[in-house]
Amino acid sequence: MLTLQRLKKPAREVHLELFADKKILTVSRFTALVRDLLEENFDQLWVEGEVSNLAMPASGHYYFTLKDSGAQLRCIMFRASSRALKFRLQNGMALIVRGRVTVYDQRGEYQLVVEYMEPKGIGALQLAFVQLKERLAREGLFDESHKKPLPILPNCVGVVTSATGAAIHDILNVLRRRYLNIEVLICPVKVQGEGAAGEISAAIRDFNLYRKVDVIIVGRGGGSLEDLWPFNEEVVARAIYASKIPVISAVGHEVDFTIADFVADLRAPTPSAAAELVVRNKAELVAEVENLSRRNLFAMQHSFTRLWNRLESLTRAVKAPDMLVGHLAQRVDDLTDRFHRSFTVDIRCRRERLSALLNHLRLTNPVVELERCRERRLKLSVRLENAMRQRLDDGHGATALCAASLSALSPLETLARGYSLVRKYPQGSLVTDSQQIEAGESLELLFRRGAAVCVVESVRE
Repeated sequence: MLTLQRLKKPAREVHLELFADKKILTVSRFTALVRDLLEENFDQLWVEGEVSNLAMPASGHYYFTLKDSGAQLRCIMFRASSRALKFRLQNGMALIVRGRVTVYDQRGEYQLVVEYMEPKGIGALQLAFVQLKERLAREGLFDESHKKPLPILPNCVGVVTSATGAAIHDILNVLRRRYLNIEVLICPVKVQGEGAAGEISAAIRDFNLYRKVDVIIVGRGGGSLEDLWPFNEEVVARAIYASKIPVISAVGHEVDFTIADFVADLRAPTPSAAAELVVRNKAELVAEVENLSRRNLFAMQHSFTRLWNRLESLTRAVKAPDMLVGHLAQRVDDLTDRFHRSFTVDIRCRRERLSALLNHLRLTNPVVELERCRERRLKLSVRLENAMRQRLDDGHGATALCAASLSALSPLETLARGYSLVRKYPQGSLVTDSQQIEAGESLELLFRRGAAVCVVESVRE
């Protein structure tokens, strides 16, 4: 995406100005005219693209390329502008930048001098890198528990890299300088472009099938994200993870990280550093052996001295045999006397304990206890029978008393003395007052035995 202002000077006018009098231009003059034309007409631009080939030298300037699917644009951001950045510029980052177009005379290349930039998400390759890294991490391909230790001094080293690159020469130079007798097997592969990932993974599997290689170095020199992309392929990561032989990843420079670095058993910042990690310097090994020999000799001398001193101490501690035997005999007599006294006391205590147990057993004889329970049962039976008889007699008296009281209160007894009950007939309501009846009404008289119905002739107060 490109946003620019209208051209201040049309290209046709520039063309007429240059060739009006058929003037022959030098390369420098022509480049200067082109630069002036671009700088005058493309003063402030907004450009969107993906960062690639990022370089950050000690000067503090940023050199990178903005690209899309169809083209690329060289860019530079000077130190004065880069100080204002709030984020770290990385390859694969999608940016929106503002700047002006100029020409770098020494190369005759046009470039964009960036004055301001802001991130616009992640580029396609970088996004793929992040997604694959997260997925493989969830599967456990980066776990430290799966990392294999490197051999102390390998006999054979396998190298998977390009046969024509600088990486193989760096590795061989370091190995020859540090340990000339080591055997090196090289499996040349493509390290960038189409098909490189398949060749790298196949080489790792071939070394595992060969089974004579102690450690494998997989790597190449530095490059852009696109150049290093084969080492971010899943097929390479799984080949490294499945390798039974320890794998060292040495891809790019120290600031470059690939998926292979995370899966490998060890990451080296450069191919030369990988070679240094594989084998130790022969002089260092010889020095360490000599140091261990000196320490071993010192330890043996110290051990002999300590044992000799111990022997002398024991020799001085040994007394005359007759004196030692006498002490031991005295010790035996003392122990024998203590044993007899202890045995006698123990027997006496056990006898007293046995006598006490026998007395307790006689007191708690089941037969005696059973007889005691039988007597107690008989006494309780007699007491129960007497109590029941007394309780029955008391119940009979109380019952007779209650019956007499009930009989005295019974209405039948009142009727037996000549009294009667008067009720209205046929209503059945009880009459207790002469005002409740009138002449001519029918009444029912209840006696102790039987009843009679009569008619009221008159009522008196």
